[in-house]
Amino acid sequence: MFNFLGKKKEENEAEEITEKKQSFFERLKKGLVNTRNNLSSKIDNLLSMSTKIDEELFEELEYILVSADIGANVTMELIDDLKEIVKKEKITEPSLIKDKLIELMNSKLASKELNHDFNIIDGIPTIILVVGVNGVGKTTSIGKLANKFKSKGKNVMLVAADTFRAAATEQLTEWANRSDVPIISNEEGADPASVVYDGIQSAKSKNIDILICDTAGRLHNKKNLMNELNKIARVIDREYPEANKEVTLVLDATTGQNAIVQAKEFRDTANIDSVILTKLDGTAKGGVVFTIQLEMEIPVKQIGIGEQIDDLQDYNDEDFVNAIFN
Repeated sequence: MFNFLGKKKEENEAEEITEKKQSFFERLKKGLVNTRNNLSSKIDNLLSMSTKIDEELFEELEYILVSADIGANVTMELIDDLKEIVKKEKITEPSLIKDKLIELMNSKLASKELNHDFNIIDGIPTIILVVGVNGVGKTTSIGKLANKFKSKGKNVMLVAADTFRAAATEQLTEWANRSDVPIISNEEGADPASVVYDGIQSAKSKNIDILICDTAGRLHNKKNLMNELNKIARVIDREYPEANKEVTLVLDATTGQNAIVQAKEFRDTANIDSVILTKLDGTAKGGVVFTIQLEMEIPVKQIGIGEQIDDLQDYNDEDFVNAIFN
């Protein structure tokens, strides 16, 4: 009887995990509906109207991929590889192209072997520096990230080190309250590095697992931004050398290729370890995910697909590709 009950419990737990995964995938599909309509639906229409696989078909396919903000370099590489597959496998039916494209995208993403998880290790504190220009959803992402980590049993603290933008501290404090986590802040115009210093001292005394630091996003003045981030990095290295450190860049997916420009500029300014891509539910330009990872080789770790506090979701290559191609 005991074994039977134990087996039943395991089956129930497995079913619960499966239901959660299905629920997550359905929400992901719903959040990516605009990108799917701009990409998958157009490819379906193209292939259904094509009677043969020729150069004209590939040119139309290339146009569709670029219009979904899959960058020109990535698109050309995909098309060239797709042509090779068609030739090698002697494919003559246009309807088979889409499945081959999906396989190719999954294969290319997998080949990069990017780590999509934050490096959170039990017993070792983690500091996440969050960077990004104003208006991309940086503060909102920090609040949602804090809520996500707390729901997993982690002790989380926020640091309001964006002291130059009016109301930045107030907005982050509101998210700290919503996520029910402590926050360290100072008056507007205070030295950001000193606020991070205060945050580290408080985190040490309270045994905080994860310290998430908001930073200024003054990309129009890269020299000042670089100096500021370097100063913060030096404070962290000096005061918390044993901590894991990660710099994550928040990008607004609705800006398409402009998000790629921002990523390149921030990469030149700071050592970017990962990306949080916001507002994917409000854009048809979700293809930027492929450029960020295939061309820039920066892992996307979180994606925003809604306004609710739990709508910042873990990124997974295969789930993302399947969701935009259904």
